[in-house]
Amino acid sequence: MSRRIVISAAAGAVVLAGAGAFAFAYAGNQAPVLTHSTVRYTAPGADRAGSLTFTTDVTAPSGVKRVKVLAWPTTSSLAKKAPTAKEMAQAESALCTPSGGHTARCTYRVTVSRADADTTPRGQWYVAVLATAKDSRTTLDTKAANFTV
Repeated sequence: MSRRIVISAAAGAVVLAGAGAFAFAYAGNQAPVLTHSTVRYTAPGADRAGSLTFTTDVTAPSGVKRVKVLAWPTTSSLAKKAPTAKEMAQAESALCTPSGGHTARCTYRVTVSRADADTTPRGQWYVAVLATAKDSRTTLDTKAANFTV
């Protein structure tokens, strides 16, 4: 094999290794991504409790550390000033289970009693979500899904 071919092959390997390292570093610097977010509200009946269930898929290259969820009515003060990441840190946690690769399926479910439903503001509601990756990067979506009460 000629010396030029060996040098060209070595240079090509260095370029490919550098591109791979850059791609790996870039992928590691991404914030969590929310996809397939859905919410379902079921009002309580005469003989059964109601429920609120929110589900989302969260993808983070470093893995998913936690997901916080807050449902809020459009008639609240949050309609003028959306919740911040600091405020969302105090919200309730969703239960996350691995669903392949760097993705987790996260579900938040709460029972709605008749008393809760009677005092709940009617109209449109939003679900705010704060997703935190294992590398501490965060994504805040204050209107990840909506539903009507």
